[in-house]
Amino acid sequence: MSTAAGTDPGREALFRYVLRLGDTSLVLGQRLGELVGHSPALEEDLGLANLSLDLIGQARLLLSYAGEIEGQGRDEDELAFFRDAPAFLNLTLAEQPNGDFGRTIVRQFLLDAWQLEIFEGLLGSGDARLAGIAAKAIKETRYHFRFSSGWLVRLGDGTEESHRRVQDALHELWRFTTEFFAADDVDNELAAAGVAPDLLALQSRWLARVDEVLKEATLARPAPVAYQWHGKRGVHTEHLGHMLGEMQHLQRTYPGAQW
Repeated sequence: MSTAAGTDPGREALFRYVLRLGDTSLVLGQRLGELVGHSPALEEDLGLANLSLDLIGQARLLLSYAGEIEGQGRDEDELAFFRDAPAFLNLTLAEQPNGDFGRTIVRQFLLDAWQLEIFEGLLGSGDARLAGIAAKAIKETRYHFRFSSGWLVRLGDGTEESHRRVQDALHELWRFTTEFFAADDVDNELAAAGVAPDLLALQSRWLARVDEVLKEATLARPAPVAYQWHGKRGVHTEHLGHMLGEMQHLQRTYPGAQW
């Protein structure tokens, strides 16, 4: 786990960083999986299912690596199905309920734009394993962003009702985006070691990417809100516990079961 700076980041910091990325992809993928069979049209149903599978595939790679870093014998399945909510480190936005199709698209768009910046930044990571995962994930995430931004433009610049719904969703969900770039000791340590991108440096590019699409969608960017969400530190909204109850039910009922 040598870095471009020639030093090794702390194992615990690297474990938590990789876990954050994996948990965010896993939780968002699970949320999209809940929509299979409930989208407004068959094409969108298949599109969201594909996004869900991509995200869960990313989560498998990241959680598998996190388990290796931890060194306690936990694989991706153990980390996904046998941790309680406080042990999850996903971004808070990812765990928010789906709501209507417009709300789902707004949540997806904001996270897709964030993941694009993160994975692009990780392409140059001093950690070869992370750089390799990012190289695979970035191809999928570019498609995710095209899907969600395309739909955001169609809904925002569509009917009066569709515009109102996505604008309302944007106002409701924007408060969670402050967490995207709220760096803590983990982020700072890995950025200094050349493993992770500097979050502050990514923020302006993320905003520019988001603003370009919002302008085309005739949507107004909400005002910034004071940071109060700590999902990546293990402090979650009530929605995550309910979601995990469903996601983990089979494995916890029949531990070690195989098809």
